[in-house]
Amino acid sequence: MTPGAFLDRIIDPGLEVLAWLGGPEVNGIAKVMLLAIAQQESGRGLEARYQGSPGNVPGPARGWWQFEQGGGVAGVMAHRATKDLAHKACDHFSVVKHNAAVWRALEGHDLLAACFARLLLYSDPMALPTTEEAGWAFYLRNWRPGKPHASAWPRNWMNASQAVNGE
Repeated sequence: MTPGAFLDRIIDPGLEVLAWLGGPEVNGIAKVMLLAIAQQESGRGLEARYQGSPGNVPGPARGWWQFEQGGGVAGVMAHRATKDLAHKACDHFSVVKHNAAVWRALEGHDLLAACFARLLLYSDPMALPTTEEAGWAFYLRNWRPGKPHASAWPRNWMNASQAVNGE
């Protein structure tokens, strides 16, 4: 999927639902971060809905943003700044408000995955980054990837920035 299509089909609608539920307003900086991170986590072509895709034995991470049940899912479901919004998103999408149920749903429920990824960004008290370098530090701090690929980040940031800015 192209970054532009991913933005139009997944990020924009997910952020609109979250804002409608009382979450953070839709903004371009959040879109750039979400799109860059999705490419970082799921491949530049945005092809991996689960860790190890397309292998037959999925790893522990699910969804375009590769959330683990005891990591990102648990964090968003329990954090004081995101818990209520996460529960509202679960109710809105008819997903049981339990870490295991959310984790399983993220692999195929794109809008819920976008909501949870935005909520993970929202849980950080620091302002959203506006530069590639600050974006990398923000990503590392919040996603805590086991095998970060710093060499892919500049391209992912550029692709995301161009897609969001209509270039």
